[in-house]
Amino acid sequence: MKRDRSIVVDVGGVKIGGDNPVVVQSMTNTPTEEVEATLDQVERLVERGCELVRVAVPDSEAGEALPEIVDRSPVPIIADIHYSPDLAFMALEAGVDKLRLNPGNITDPEAIGDIAREASARLVPIRVGVNSGSLGKDILERYGRTPEAMVLSAEKEIELLENQGFDQIVVSLKSSEVNRTIEANEIFSRRYDYPLHLGVTEAGGGRIGVVKSAIGIGILLQEGIGDTIRVSLTGDPAEEVVVAYDILKSLGIRNRGVDFVSCPTCGRTEIDVGTIGRELEQRLADLEDPVRVSLMGCSVNGIGEADSSDVGLVGTAGGGVLYVEGEQKGLISTSDIETVVNRMEEEIRSCNEKGE
Repeated sequence: MKRDRSIVVDVGGVKIGGDNPVVVQSMTNTPTEEVEATLDQVERLVERGCELVRVAVPDSEAGEALPEIVDRSPVPIIADIHYSPDLAFMALEAGVDKLRLNPGNITDPEAIGDIAREASARLVPIRVGVNSGSLGKDILERYGRTPEAMVLSAEKEIELLENQGFDQIVVSLKSSEVNRTIEANEIFSRRYDYPLHLGVTEAGGGRIGVVKSAIGIGILLQEGIGDTIRVSLTGDPAEEVVVAYDILKSLGIRNRGVDFVSCPTCGRTEIDVGTIGRELEQRLADLEDPVRVSLMGCSVNGIGEADSSDVGLVGTAGGGVLYVEGEQKGLISTSDIETVVNRMEEEIRSCNEKGE
């Protein structure tokens, strides 16, 4: 897939933009001042494949926790700053790897210039993070919550940063409206070569959040737009990382862990595809190297899918026919789901180890 060429921005050794892989990131939802809880969540995110983690810095108490979090985190830490330039300086002093500034609520040109000079001296990039829900009053009154207004908000802050000779900039243009998000990013990508951080903000939880994120992020990635993504879901942020990789995997951009192919089930289904799939997904969440697994209820499409998978199971009246690397390995009785899942897990892990 061809991607728009953007400049490269280095975030604590993780490179965003250029020919580098699309970076997956997320954000903790623990109170940042609760250091152990925050670091525990960072570890969980990293286990799922998260490469950058952002933490909220709403006050000085959170800022005071940053040095230890930065020091102990296994991945670069980004400080999420709103309203207060003082907190931005506090975060820089703490050694964060990147700042996120909201141009809708940090607007003083002198303060932004001071932040840019300090970030430049410390080689810390800045994300200009525009949200349609927090646009500046002047822009909102003139343009409303439109894609063009979002782009203009980013442009004003970029100009202030560039006036200080600062160009280590990442930009995000997010809305809870999918079409608005897409259009804003399309407009921006035609005008600038700064790397874009994609996401549909406040997408919601569960099914609707996943659907909005997949459509908004997926369309832009398919157009070649975007260098890093954060899936914004209500709830456990570890789920954001899983969904992010699912989006990238479905587009053939990045593969990580198990790629499940399973049929929607119909009247021909001979095995409990849903239960087997859910159990395997939970057990194999720790796998990092890609492995393709097919779970098919009958032979109509099942044989073809199993034949092209690392491990496959095809339902028949007598049980499930197991395929490993395209070869039949016998029939498994499906009367005991635990036995089926155990055998499948064993074969999948074996294939995964061969691919390492």
